[in-house]
Amino acid sequence: MTAFILVSGMFTGTHIWQDTVAHLTAAGAEVHTVALTGLDGPRAAAAPRVDLETHIADVLAVIDSVGAAGDRRIVLVGHDYGIHPAVGAADRRAERIERIVHLDSGLPRDGVPALAAVPDQSLRERLAGADGADGVLPPPTLDEWPRWGSTAGVPDAALDRLTALAAPQPLGTLLQPLRLTGAVEPVPTTGVLCTGNGTSIELVQMLVRLGDPALRPLTDPRVSFFELPTGHWPMLSCPAELTDVLLRAAAGEGHRLEPVDEAAGPGHLQPFLMDVPDVPRERHGNVDFYLPDAEEPRPAVVFVHGGPVPADARPTPRDWPGLTGYARCVAGDGAVGVLLDHRLHDLGDYERAAADVAAAVELARADPRVDQDRIALWFFSGGGLITADWLDAPPAWLRCLAATYPVLAPLPNWGLSETRLRPARAVANAGDLPVVLTRVGREMPEIAATVEEFLAAAKDCGADVEVIDVPNGHHGFETIDVTDESRTAVRHALRTVLDHAFGGHAR
Repeated sequence: MTAFILVSGMFTGTHIWQDTVAHLTAAGAEVHTVALTGLDGPRAAAAPRVDLETHIADVLAVIDSVGAAGDRRIVLVGHDYGIHPAVGAADRRAERIERIVHLDSGLPRDGVPALAAVPDQSLRERLAGADGADGVLPPPTLDEWPRWGSTAGVPDAALDRLTALAAPQPLGTLLQPLRLTGAVEPVPTTGVLCTGNGTSIELVQMLVRLGDPALRPLTDPRVSFFELPTGHWPMLSCPAELTDVLLRAAAGEGHRLEPVDEAAGPGHLQPFLMDVPDVPRERHGNVDFYLPDAEEPRPAVVFVHGGPVPADARPTPRDWPGLTGYARCVAGDGAVGVLLDHRLHDLGDYERAAADVAAAVELARADPRVDQDRIALWFFSGGGLITADWLDAPPAWLRCLAATYPVLAPLPNWGLSETRLRPARAVANAGDLPVVLTRVGREMPEIAATVEEFLAAAKDCGADVEVIDVPNGHHGFETIDVTDESRTAVRHALRTVLDHAFGGHAR
């Protein structure tokens, strides 16, 4: 018999599992919910000195209360913050746990506090290094819940109840580092991804393809995934569907990710889809110049990579074949290609990445080989948010802004609800700045939605946007979809951007 142990997340108690418990019980499963100290009950008062170890002990008590009969299979489910005490307890009772289910939650790591997984970037910055382990974080008001995860699909009555029963979160639970021995590593895991909150299997697969060693364990055959088309609170928005997924996870079902072909290497390091000219490259700190064969100052195209990209990733983006291919192509056509490594290593790094881009632009404009009045900016993927700075107040020398498979709004689980980097708002101030947007037909739905939001806003304000479609292209198509359709789209985009950059001047 399967025994499910359900661990709730921040501000919440056992009440959120009510409908899921009913469905699981009706299906014949044994179900236990964990009352986390200081959180359970209406407006629960936080007990003194509650920390992560306190909550791990709460989970351990429930695990130990479940009989040790040979036919008892424990599936431990952690939602949101709840995955941290769940994994901490599983590390100490690994022989008792059949499977751990990460319900729209991150990957806890040894030595890292739960604060690192809090989506609200401003809160993370404010609490980082805080001494107030005895303090509490007030629960969200009704309209503040989206800062903690998408409420898509949650009925109004359920959201009202969630707010009424929310309790202050003891700061010690967020600030105390998780300590793991490694015993939990062999335990099979399942990730349940809520696509309405901004994460999907396809997105995780793309991140794995980037070659981040931290994500390599996700391709282990013992790791499976499911998706639910809802927001961050599936136990409130779709408890029947969640129940089905939990039962299937317990049975070992689910999608397995494809490992990176070590011989071929990750997709973003495959060759560019076109032959590129061999042009001189100069390295200036974190910025590379690809130089045309020209005597007089020439227009420049500054390429801005996406991310976040781990700080220790090698090679760095300015050496990725897809980006160097574009830079070499514009140099071969008579403009200066400018390619930089910016510091978007984490979702909280957008401000410093934007500053890096602005500094690279000024470095290029100050170079005597560059026509400082003819600059184009070209953004890719997660770098798309930085377009907001240039759309909101385009300088006279900015002749064109291009974006290829861009992310044009923060995804719900990015914790950037208060950021100024919102291109769909900024485009209203773009004036007559030409925008060239390359859209891929096989984009991840959560990213495609941000592009459509931007295009709708651009249409409403009459912005000058040209869309180049790649119907069969994927995110990062220049090195993974080597087709005539892809080549045609890249040539079209290059020609259009350079025509705007030169502005009728001879190349």
